[in-house]
Amino acid sequence: MTLYIAQFTAKHRLIQVEENSVFMWRQESGDIDNSMLADKIKRESSIHFFNMIAGKNYNIELEDIKVTIWKTEPFNG
Repeated sequence: MTLYIAQFTAKHRLIQVEENSVFMWRQESGDIDNSMLADKIKRESSIHFFNMIAGKNYNIELEDIKVTIWKTEPFNG
């Protein structure tokens, strides 16, 4: 298993704050599927970020989040 890091931006359909961050994950060596990675980032990072921003009175849906992956590479740190 190889450890990878991705730089990404997540935007919500209504919330005006953007998440600009990095995400780390492990996978077998090989090609990175950016679509699957974006879905993983939404589920494991962005939904929690936007829930924190929105508070308890607004339900965040995965479909309302768009993730743009800027860069991915193996992480050796």
